[in-house]
Amino acid sequence: MIGYDAIATALKARSGLALGADKDYLVQARLDPILKRRGLASLAALAERMRTDTALEREVVEAMTTNETLFFRDGKPFDHLRDVMLPRLHADRPRGLPLRIWSAAAATGQEAYSLAMLVSEMGPALAGRMVEIVGTDIAREPLARASRGLYSQFEVQRGLPARLLVKHFTKEEGGWQINRKLRDMVKFREWNLLSDLSGLGRFDVVFCRNVLIYFDQPTKARTLDAIARQLAPDGVVYLGGAETVLGLNSGLSPIATGHGIFQKSRVTDAVPASAP
Repeated sequence: MIGYDAIATALKARSGLALGADKDYLVQARLDPILKRRGLASLAALAERMRTDTALEREVVEAMTTNETLFFRDGKPFDHLRDVMLPRLHADRPRGLPLRIWSAAAATGQEAYSLAMLVSEMGPALAGRMVEIVGTDIAREPLARASRGLYSQFEVQRGLPARLLVKHFTKEEGGWQINRKLRDMVKFREWNLLSDLSGLGRFDVVFCRNVLIYFDQPTKARTLDAIARQLAPDGVVYLGGAETVLGLNSGLSPIATGHGIFQKSRVTDAVPASAP
């Protein structure tokens, strides 16, 4: 267990991922390919090598990070954003000021592109207002896939209505390619939720869904505090259906109209109005 404990400690420090003692089988299964590629005999040897090999540490973090996602996952948050929040934010913002949406832990990009499709479909309701969408993740490989915007038949069948597939994607030999207009709406950036978020700028909408479930309580509180500081005073945060801020963060409070939807409940530290 010495090697397992060392790896669990490194993962928590680097990514916030909290592994219990019962996850040793999972760690072994996901890290076995790295052990073989690197010619290492055990998790203990891997943990020791990670102390001085930052590339290996990143490889381990990416192997252990869950990148499960799909288009329009759990549709209610998208419905609320389309029917309530975007019209409200559009009405309240000065003409010409862009709205900014953040897809945190964007993985392979389905959530960010779902947001882009939603905005595109709203058309006249936003009267041509620019909407900036930023997708971030700690893992480089999923982000590279997100930037390409090329998805398999299996991936486009998960949550994506056929009408939107035909309208916004082109069938190619390697799968389904999302069109250039939507790709240009989304900027993907490598970013760790545990690092300083101020460089991302202020957001009107934050999707950080099914991320906190992998963190322990102190890390959840720290992450929510940081997100709240980047949120506009009238902005909204969408968490996963099983996630909450209650008992963790006094800067966010639930919106009665939707489970997993939170708004700012007090003024937090000022941040720039837009990213540098």
